Amino acid sequence: MTEWGHCMLKRTVRRSCQLSAESIAKDLQTSCGLQISTTIVHRELHGKGCHGRTAASKPYITKCNAKCRVQ
Repeated sequence: MTEWGHCMLKRTVRRSCQLSAESIAKDLQTSCGLQISTTIVHRELHGKGCHGRTAASKPYITKCNAKCRVQ
């Protein structure tokens, strides 16, 4: 993937609310005329740190809770 392709991918991800590889590949094909497969988009997004999962909620642990958990 060229440097221009990387820049267009970044711009598309910033504009897009949905981060599916299929929708981004279609958007790049229609707006830029860039022929790119969904596999390459997925690989590039994964390399940039977009993993397609939400963060797990972590409970707020106070000193009292920590002491109770240890026991």
